[in-house]
Amino acid sequence: MQPEFDLVVRGGTVFDGLGAEGCEADVAVRDGKVVAVGKVAGAGREEIDARGRIVTPGFVDIHTHYDGQATWTSHLSPSSWHGVTTAVMGNCGVGFAPCHPDDHAELIRLMEGVEDIPAPVLAEGLKWNWVSFPDYLDAVEALPHDIDIAAQLPHAALRVYAMGERGAHREPATQEDIALMSRLAEEAVAAGALGFTTSRTLNHRTSDGRRTPTLTAAREELVGIATGVGRAGQGVLQVISDLFDREAEFATFRRMAKESGRPLSISLVQTEMDPEGWRDVLGEVERANAAGLTMRAQVCGRPVGMLFGLELTHNPFSAHILWEEIAHLPLAGKLARLKDPAFRSRLLAARPEGRGPFAKTYFVTFDKMFVLGDPPNYEPLPETSIGAQARRRGMDPALLALEHMESGDGKGLIYYPLANYADGWLEPSLEMMRHPNTVLGLSDGGAHVGTICDASFPTTMLTHWTRDRSRGPKLSVPWAIRAYTSEPARAVGLRDRGVLRPGYRADINVIDYDRLSLCQPEVCFDLPAGGKRLLQRAEGYETTIVAGQVTYHKGQSTGVLPGRLVRGEQAAPH
Repeated sequence: MQPEFDLVVRGGTVFDGLGAEGCEADVAVRDGKVVAVGKVAGAGREEIDARGRIVTPGFVDIHTHYDGQATWTSHLSPSSWHGVTTAVMGNCGVGFAPCHPDDHAELIRLMEGVEDIPAPVLAEGLKWNWVSFPDYLDAVEALPHDIDIAAQLPHAALRVYAMGERGAHREPATQEDIALMSRLAEEAVAAGALGFTTSRTLNHRTSDGRRTPTLTAAREELVGIATGVGRAGQGVLQVISDLFDREAEFATFRRMAKESGRPLSISLVQTEMDPEGWRDVLGEVERANAAGLTMRAQVCGRPVGMLFGLELTHNPFSAHILWEEIAHLPLAGKLARLKDPAFRSRLLAARPEGRGPFAKTYFVTFDKMFVLGDPPNYEPLPETSIGAQARRRGMDPALLALEHMESGDGKGLIYYPLANYADGWLEPSLEMMRHPNTVLGLSDGGAHVGTICDASFPTTMLTHWTRDRSRGPKLSVPWAIRAYTSEPARAVGLRDRGVLRPGYRADINVIDYDRLSLCQPEVCFDLPAGGKRLLQRAEGYETTIVAGQVTYHKGQSTGVLPGRLVRGEQAAPH
């Protein structure tokens, strides 16, 4: 007798992704979709024993930067190692399409500067077998992946494509420029772009120090492009802004949402400069929704944290002129030089020079640096900082930091929470996450390869927030699962996933919840041109299923690649 189903996941505690409590059930799959949840009598061609495990929808990460990686490899790690089955790229206004051949170097410099993906990696990895944005979608679609991927139209690439050097150098767009960008935005969404993104932050610069082309784009330009998205009848808008002039910025965002009729989200974190400013931003978002617009803030449940290490882009000494003497050396060479008493003494006596206010402030603020640990601790107590430890031990904090980075054969990591940690704990993040007008995002998977490793956000939501947190309230397991499945999926119009009910896509995680844990990030040299990146694995993901096919089992790829490009909004099943 032929099996009735392609796959049956048996006997797990099933969470539907809509916030319901888990219940013991089977999940049956046929043709890439869930067809039954409950007691399933029929057999599956493949069966998975999920007894003692939790079963969740696949996680949906709406804020990644796999724009390059998705064109040169089928494996979108590290996100695919953390239960993510759908990732949305093209955020923050940066990407590689549309692009004229003469502008390749411009977009590489921008991605290198904004997202810390080295130019040699991009120069070797990118095939540039596209010009228009629809061409780019075709190039991504031609390569199967381990997860589904959706793309957004990035403003910087669009502006340079439409305006050339004028766009790159932030000259005002003419009415003709705006009309062209608007038409191209409509074309991109019609071809399958999930939306349009832009950046208005001083933190985003090219690798040669120039500000992002979109920083000072006028309201007319942003509204004109948003209107083009609106003409396509679908798509979302995503922005990141410093909000120095909050009133003017939100006036622009409201116009974009109103004129286009499309949902808009804004990246939101707590900052050191304005620790309570996030409350004002949420107030503006509330007022926009009360006025009939659809506006959300993208938030996260962890500090946005930089990692320091001897192999990484930065460490407390990397802004010292003296560090340049060893920066090019492999790890073993660095360790050998650091053992030289004369060099070590000079390095410890040095201070950041000529590298801008960021280095002079952050690289010597040892009270904000923490030993990351294994397993990592993302809500460390202030009294455990490098600075506090050094004071208790009566030693130079720079020496303590150096000794830790030298530990483990030079692989010791230091954690510097840049955002969401002005108060020394995660209560602001908790309040942001619980707000009715927020959605989880901001993992930046695929980016910041030598500084940040936050693609593991979904695992943190389950481990820290529902199980391990000791410094304040926790969240329920159903809440955390819904927050990384159905809610982000609906926020970007992917209503066919994120739910374990008949008719929905069979994207599924089988998780050993009690054993679920994060490993310490490690440096791997697996990018094009031998480039390095930070990767972080997790223990406890028993099985990950994409479109009804097992892609990962016990953390290892099965080699099956059912992931595809998702073109545009997807309707919910009837």
